[in-house]
Amino acid sequence: MMKIMTIIPARMGSSRLPGKPLADIHGDPMIVHVLRRAQEAALGPVWVACAEPSIIDAVEKACGKAVLTDPDLPSGSDRVRAAVDIIDPNKNYDCVINVQGDMPTLDPALLQGLATVLENKGVDIATAAVETRDALEISDPNVVKAVLAMAQNDDPSHIARALYFSRAALPYGAKKVYHHLGVYAYRRAALDRFCDLSPSYLEQVERLEQLRALEAGMRIDVAIVKSAPHGVDTADDLERARALLKHVKKSEVKT
Repeated sequence: MMKIMTIIPARMGSSRLPGKPLADIHGDPMIVHVLRRAQEAALGPVWVACAEPSIIDAVEKACGKAVLTDPDLPSGSDRVRAAVDIIDPNKNYDCVINVQGDMPTLDPALLQGLATVLENKGVDIATAAVETRDALEISDPNVVKAVLAMAQNDDPSHIARALYFSRAALPYGAKKVYHHLGVYAYRRAALDRFCDLSPSYLEQVERLEQLRALEAGMRIDVAIVKSAPHGVDTADDLERARALLKHVKKSEVKT
């Protein structure tokens, strides 16, 4: 059986919402809500990979586990790898889930779906996408599109192989597209390989780091889910998250 660890990278330096890991949502910092959602997936230990001590303090106050990583690391993936190397230097865990620290409304079932994708030993990286027919979303470059290998337009499969990711409206002429969600599950060896690679040409053009893996010949499969978690990037997003979590009872995270 796979041994899975979940890591939530978090840093205070968001340009649009500075300090957002500690933004209050009904008495708890946002990062604590994300930690709870990840723990509810019951896939193994959950840690927060922090760029600043203030985030560690908040997590530990809620009885969660956190580790301090270099604040100058270039990406969340690099922060995840650094944290895993600190927590599990002997590589007892062979799969790592990377959950963004700004998804307090995350459905734990989404993480369970990523674990299911990695049951196929030919897959290096698992991620997720949701179908959209919204013309505004399709044309929005901030909504990343996943181009998937589907048997037919109405393929009922819940897992598909990723061929490409883009900010453009792809594939051309499709009646529906798949909105990529920024959560990943890596085989440990795939995470190490990915982080050791230099940024690739397409990655830099599209500003999408997952293209580095595809250009290197790594296989990414996508779990197709029914709804997307609401990420928090702005003050308006934060208010929406507060509304969605209004009836969530406050409780300590699991140790």
